[in-house]
Amino acid sequence: MKPTVLLAEATTPAGDHLELYSHDENYFLKANGAQLMTSFSHGSEVELARLGCEPIRLATQPHVLIGGLGLGYTLAEACRSLPQKGARFTVAEVVPEMVAWNKAHLSHLHPGLWEDLRVEYHFGDVGKLIGKSTEAFNAILLNTDDGLEAFVGQNNDALYTQEGLTSLAAALKLGGLLAVWSSKEDKTFEKRLRLAGFDVSRAEVPAASRGKQRRRHTIWLARNGEYEPKRRPQQP
Repeated sequence: MKPTVLLAEATTPAGDHLELYSHDENYFLKANGAQLMTSFSHGSEVELARLGCEPIRLATQPHVLIGGLGLGYTLAEACRSLPQKGARFTVAEVVPEMVAWNKAHLSHLHPGLWEDLRVEYHFGDVGKLIGKSTEAFNAILLNTDDGLEAFVGQNNDALYTQEGLTSLAAALKLGGLLAVWSSKEDKTFEKRLRLAGFDVSRAEVPAASRGKQRRRHTIWLARNGEYEPKRRPQQP
């Protein structure tokens, strides 16, 4: 039997304990002893980026905010989905060690990702970054903790309140898309999205990208109005 190896551990600003493990060529992240995410079951993390970036594939300079780095699958797919040189990807990560872990232990999972100069990091609370941003992003991809109820750190709960969703709408450009990952459906949250002015749809996607794909995760796609290109003034 192959052993389970503890690769790294860290403490979040909220006092939660994170651990990165490897087992039989797979990797998994634990928070306070409970499994948070794995390299084996990452299909929905990829779909979060694919669906969230789809509407802006033709933009010349799209700016994408990703809340939570995790094991890098959402960031990697966003970079693949938007290959244009003018694209920007801001990753808000409250635990700086997560970036170091990805580079040191998981770089082979996403070849070339960590050399992509279009990626920048904001080490701090994604909610605070959103709160001070106005019409800054074409897409916001949120996969914080275990979805709508914060698994690690209570600060992320505020993102999904009515006030938090209003701030998210303000941080998006007109026609921008908010994509939110969750391990389960939540009709109340969908109502809050609509109250915040979003045009909402929901996708049920496989949790895993291989093996049995019976387990499903939910991704909400909330558009911030319709993009209207600026018209040139008519000559008199």
